[in-house]
Amino acid sequence: MSTVDIAALRIKYKEKKDIFHESSIELKEPFSLFRKWFDEACNTPEIIEPNAMCLATATKDAIPSARFVLLKDITDQGFTFFTNYESRKAYEIAENPNVALTFYWLPLRRSIRIEGSAEKISREESETYFHQRPRASQIGALASPQSQPIPSREFLDQKEQSIKDELGPDGVVPLPDWGGYLVRPRTVEFWQGQTNRLHDRIRFRQQLKDGEKVDGEVLHQGESGWFYDRLAP
Repeated sequence: MSTVDIAALRIKYKEKKDIFHESSIELKEPFSLFRKWFDEACNTPEIIEPNAMCLATATKDAIPSARFVLLKDITDQGFTFFTNYESRKAYEIAENPNVALTFYWLPLRRSIRIEGSAEKISREESETYFHQRPRASQIGALASPQSQPIPSREFLDQKEQSIKDELGPDGVVPLPDWGGYLVRPRTVEFWQGQTNRLHDRIRFRQQLKDGEKVDGEVLHQGESGWFYDRLAP
């Protein structure tokens, strides 16, 4: 049994002077705001890995799973990460391309949630990035049958050494069944914590529900085909 009073765990977030107002959003679309927040996270020394994000996937039967991966590119098309195409996440994306991403930057008291669909990028793009990685990482990707049961840690070490011996110091590491996914967002939510728990939540989305109309008070027309509104915390 834990000796920590879990129910009593809480921290301070931001104060009223730091409220996240819609008026502070220069361009009313999610990509420019994401880049702004991401740049701030990258320039915050306490955030060691600002591009770490939780990727949630689900099977065709809606059984979910989640894990952390690394964001490797951001364009106005979406968010790119790389993985083994024989991993659990890859099989689930093949069955059900609907995914969610979550960034959490505690020192900034901020989080971003993204919902959308994932699709493979081209083999050429994957190969270009693969060979930009450190050689040890390339060999590791080739050596690891990701998500498959293995007999021991030594199995991986031996496989890694076998690949090193086969390729030598200068041999090109062949691209395994590995590559990138582009997550095209449908919804992007920006969250900023407030100490009084009246947190700020601004949501961007591309599609409206039947009967929804832009009224300029609750639902607003953004830019580049996006709509935005504020959600209660």
